[in-house]
Amino acid sequence: MTTAISVVPDGPAHTMRFDRRVVWITGAGSGLGAACAEELARRGAWLVLSGRRVDPLEAVAAQVRALGQRALVLPLDVTDDDAQKAAVKAIVAHCGRLDVAVANAGYAVSGKILGVTHEQWRRQLDVNVLGLLSTARHALPELQKTGGRIALVGSVAGWLPLAGSGPYNTSKLAVRHIGETLSIELQGSGVSCTSIHPGFVESDIARVDNDGVMKKDRTDPRPAKLMWTGPAAARVMVDAIALRKRQFVFTGHGRFGVMMARRLPNLTYALLAWAGRRGMSHRSPSGDR
Repeated sequence: MTTAISVVPDGPAHTMRFDRRVVWITGAGSGLGAACAEELARRGAWLVLSGRRVDPLEAVAAQVRALGQRALVLPLDVTDDDAQKAAVKAIVAHCGRLDVAVANAGYAVSGKILGVTHEQWRRQLDVNVLGLLSTARHALPELQKTGGRIALVGSVAGWLPLAGSGPYNTSKLAVRHIGETLSIELQGSGVSCTSIHPGFVESDIARVDNDGVMKKDRTDPRPAKLMWTGPAAARVMVDAIALRKRQFVFTGHGRFGVMMARRLPNLTYALLAWAGRRGMSHRSPSGDR
């Protein structure tokens, strides 16, 4: 990647494009992170890809380059605040600027609240909440220089207290409030904050155990008939970022669940409690990895 990037104006003809914009994605090695990287490359973006596992990041980088765009791989664990700070410095050193940051890294801890260990709770919040905050905190000074965009990937689980998904749902509720607060605090700064809340999307999230370890042989318990593909999800997510939407909930079932939680909270609670008693709850309706 070069050390200087020409600025493309935000006129109507460029609203949905990201030509030569530098976009940093965490959790970029699989799932929504990888799908968004490819979608952004199709729209002209230059990608910076971060995650814990180098090989998947290199595979995504190869796809980005095959689409004619530039890609820089910066491996990191989002729980390492110093590594995130160093990553932003490296991005500016290699690319000259940062235009968009997508805080996407995360995973799901499942199990009843009393059955999840203290360390599992801690890591869930360290990754999904503090890791996301670290990405935003270090990216924002550079985004303010470019009038850029930050996107926080949450989940419709932030509205729905499903039995057996307490740690994950708690983390996504925190992401939802962080996004709302950050959007208010950034008013007038030229930087937009888009909080994205998916429903079921194809990903490896169900194959990562409570300690954050990938288990390729695990089956995905989420309903296949409701699942969106990664590319379809990436298209609407990138549109939301391009349009600087404050909050974006997607998949039909996701919107329906959020609508129920907002407008009929008592009925929603009763239905979820009934499902919990019958053992029907499963991993939260999220596809954010």
